[in-house]
Amino acid sequence: MPKAGSPGFPADAKRILVIKHGAFGDVVQAEGALRDIRENHPGAHIAVLTGPAYRALLERAPSVDEVMVDARSPRWRVGRMLALRKRLRAHRFDMVYDLQNSSRTAFYFRWMLHECRWSGTAPGCSHPHRASDPKKIRTFDRLAGQLADAGVTVRHTHAPDLSWVADDVTALLEKAGAKEPYILLVPGCSARHPQKRWPFYDKLAAALIAAGWNIVTAPGPDEVELARAIPGACIEGTSWNELAGILKHASFVIGNDTGPSHLAAHMGVPGLALFGAHTPAERTGILRETFAAIEVEDLSGLTVRRVFDEVTRRLNAHSNSV
Repeated sequence: MPKAGSPGFPADAKRILVIKHGAFGDVVQAEGALRDIRENHPGAHIAVLTGPAYRALLERAPSVDEVMVDARSPRWRVGRMLALRKRLRAHRFDMVYDLQNSSRTAFYFRWMLHECRWSGTAPGCSHPHRASDPKKIRTFDRLAGQLADAGVTVRHTHAPDLSWVADDVTALLEKAGAKEPYILLVPGCSARHPQKRWPFYDKLAAALIAAGWNIVTAPGPDEVELARAIPGACIEGTSWNELAGILKHASFVIGNDTGPSHLAAHMGVPGLALFGAHTPAERTGILRETFAAIEVEDLSGLTVRRVFDEVTRRLNAHSNSV
């Protein structure tokens, strides 16, 4: 295993590409890995290749010098693939840290950047992640293992710092009539994973309002109708940075296994994630000192009473510890 400063470690890399296409929660969780890459290559120009939705977010990241957008066109669109290859090769990268490790990025290694030193799982790359089955490893352990296998000294990967993300949303909250203290609900998730959605946020909101809490939702573009059916203030059309500001002001967050919930967890906001059998919460990296999860076989069988009681218990414990 190469170590920082050894012949196997690319300490001389001056132009580095980090690939992290998404999704949002994965981008958030990679923040600590980005900091470790920066610390190990302090003088390098670091570019991140990501999806269009995360450009504005990553342009603020302190560890990043440049954000490159990849629309992830179908690979049979040969003209677009050739254009992307030309764009990537023009940057003359010395080193690639592939934090996405997908079949697409393995294709990029083979056909676009094969001459580059490459950290990841792409067959034949110079700095392979040596875990036998990386997909079964917890998110942060997987990232840390990959970087360590490439010789990177790991200090921050397990502890993302998202303090730089949040906008000042005082005026936004006032305009929406969102009164503090409030609980933020995250009822949506990717349309591709409906099994991740707990169906009773409207009833939970009513119970929390009856208990004296203000309720806020801040839906994504595909979740507006869902959020409008939930009692409380609905803040629509927010950017990722505005969402982070809304999370920062929340007293508590309750959400599905989706990006905003992960962002809240790594901002240190107290909260609770609701997980079905789709994946263990522990493997996703969402469990933190202030952020917990309820895990059940089927989210449709998770009662409002159980969630309400757990939220109440955690709110009381948090207020007593402050």
